[in-house]
Amino acid sequence: MNLKLRSTTAALLVLAGPAFADMEAARAFLDAEIGDMSSLTRAEQEAEMQFFIDAAEPFRGMDIKVVSETITTHEYESQVLAPAFTAITGIEVTHDLIGEGDVVEKLQTQMQSGENIYDAYINDSDLIGTHWRYQQVRNLTDWIEGEGAAVTLPTLDLDDFIGLSFTTGPDGKVYQLPTQQFANLYWFRYDWFNDEKNKADFQEQFGYELGVPVNWSAYEDIAEFFTGRDLSHMGVEGEVFGNMDYGKKDPSLGWRYTDAWMSMAGMGDAGEPNGLPVDEWGIRVNENSQPVGSCVDRGGATNSPAAVYAVEKAIEWLEKYTPPAAAGMTFSEAGPIPAQGNIAQQMFWYTAFTADTVKPGLPVMNEDGTPKWRMAPSPHGVYWKEGQKVGYQDAGSWTLMKSTPVDRAQAAWLYAQFVTSKTVDVKKSHVGLTFIRESTVQHDSFTERADKLGGLVEFYRSPARVQWSPTGTNVPDYPKLAQLWWQNIGDAMSGAKTAQEALDALCEDQERVLERLERAGIQGDIGPKMNEERDAQYWFDQPGAPYPPLENEDEEPKTVSYDELIASWK
Repeated sequence: MNLKLRSTTAALLVLAGPAFADMEAARAFLDAEIGDMSSLTRAEQEAEMQFFIDAAEPFRGMDIKVVSETITTHEYESQVLAPAFTAITGIEVTHDLIGEGDVVEKLQTQMQSGENIYDAYINDSDLIGTHWRYQQVRNLTDWIEGEGAAVTLPTLDLDDFIGLSFTTGPDGKVYQLPTQQFANLYWFRYDWFNDEKNKADFQEQFGYELGVPVNWSAYEDIAEFFTGRDLSHMGVEGEVFGNMDYGKKDPSLGWRYTDAWMSMAGMGDAGEPNGLPVDEWGIRVNENSQPVGSCVDRGGATNSPAAVYAVEKAIEWLEKYTPPAAAGMTFSEAGPIPAQGNIAQQMFWYTAFTADTVKPGLPVMNEDGTPKWRMAPSPHGVYWKEGQKVGYQDAGSWTLMKSTPVDRAQAAWLYAQFVTSKTVDVKKSHVGLTFIRESTVQHDSFTERADKLGGLVEFYRSPARVQWSPTGTNVPDYPKLAQLWWQNIGDAMSGAKTAQEALDALCEDQERVLERLERAGIQGDIGPKMNEERDAQYWFDQPGAPYPPLENEDEEPKTVSYDELIASWK
């Protein structure tokens, strides 16, 4: 935490109470924490603060509770912005930080019981299909025109949010407000790739230039090239590996696959932000957005040849090119490994790791503060076609439950807008590096910092960013379906089942959930309506996913120069 802010906030909180909330507190916060790290002028910042002071008047002295998962961005909100908001408005905020799975569990409990556990949730937009179908969250489109009108910031500017399409249902309503976003991209050692000896040796061995892989064939060649390679000429000690991943049978293994690994392979249909009618979970919907199947014999793709290829490649690379300990690691255990300096590349790397991978003194950092690594677009698999998404983007988003009393939801909405406001968003983004606003991405301070962030700024300013998206609206009950993935794919990772057997079991399990939802009828005319089973060939003969098996799943490898790629974005 900013130590100056900590002491300033402490002083403010001594003064803050039901009777104290005015511009004195706001100005102290702006002076101590924001300064010129905002897309607004100081006068505009003060105007936003005055709105919060005035709009909070009816709720002064109220205690509200909100919750999010524990990442750097939310720690900043909880430890810095929440106390500041309390000092400025007089609304006491407790912003709890818990595990991502625990957030979903609390949300589920509130959905099922109607008990108001939290006044607002920062809940991944992966649940957009759940929220739209169950109609247990307030849609923000109607909220800001109705009960939330008096507490909606005039300068909220929804059009400035780069992930709003992720939180919009098929009905055109916005159900959640993004407060942090990060993508999974390709990560690689830029210094190793540009070393003349490495380039010459790679060219001699594989017959093409070492560069950013465009497809999985090239990624595999690069993984083979660096695994076990002697890099002592670059001062690198210890064993080097060409890939990093994780494989423990754990809930985080599910994210590894539902977070769009299958779409990277080319399993689903074209479409933005998600494939239609078949998405990256392999779930097919009809023209009314009703899920109709997951297995190939109902027109789904969860157990299709492209899905099997995706899982088999992940397992093969884990076994051949990855540190042996990785097979027993979870997501959080595997995350810090590339920064330790012996990994050449990682296909599946979350930009949320950026802040922890640019710390001074790390083996992957230069003395001048620039990184030895870069991030780039993810390579795609042999089944991939133009127009399909290329990867996943997480969008943790503010969610207001209908079971929350109106006055408490209004107070929580003020806090949600405060932490996403133009006043604070540039500074918050410098701390957590999880962009949500176009005005922040384009801010001069990020132009100045871009060379220290390994391609993050260039990616978010590029037209390519729209090909990365969260789970979409085809998934009717994210909590119920997500748990099936790690259990079934874990069987393939451990060798207990083949990839085909594990995916057959997964799609059947998904269809059992869809069938239960259909029988229950609780999602009305937008809930599942299962297709009749047909021979797989019938579906392979139809346009789009599921795609028939390819005779040759090894395509011609292709790489591009990172510097030329970045230049093309500019």
